[in-house]
Amino acid sequence: MKQNKNVAAVVRELVKPLCEEFGYILWDVEYVKEGADMILRITIDTDAEGGISIDDCERLHRAVDPLLDEADPIEESYMLAVSSPGVERTLTEPFHFERMAGSDVVLKFFAAVDGSKSLRATLVGLDAETGDIVVNKDGEEKRFPRKSVAKCETVFDW
Repeated sequence: MKQNKNVAAVVRELVKPLCEEFGYILWDVEYVKEGADMILRITIDTDAEGGISIDDCERLHRAVDPLLDEADPIEESYMLAVSSPGVERTLTEPFHFERMAGSDVVLKFFAAVDGSKSLRATLVGLDAETGDIVVNKDGEEKRFPRKSVAKCETVFDW
């Protein structure tokens, strides 16, 4: 069996041009085990008003399916899922931090920082030089090395 991250990277390269052709932003590709099943999850976004619809997901799914059959990057059986990242999304790639600057985020730390394992703040961005995640908390800029942050997620107050 191929490495899961390698599968995701190969699939990312295969589907990125198709996403661009359709006017979608390829947000993420994951190849993960959920229960007894392997799931290939392709997450797409858009700048279009209204965001990603179920029709958009279905359209990409139908276009990606034969592409994956032909390239055959996955040796085992799997389920293909195409979805939007939703309003609350995990930020992992540099462009995620750029696109979501100004959003409220929760940082979850591997080890407590100032006595807490999480922090809610406004995302400023990702420092290109240092790789630090930069946030604004109560008017004060704070920086955290990415390696100290287990997860960075946008939050939406319903």
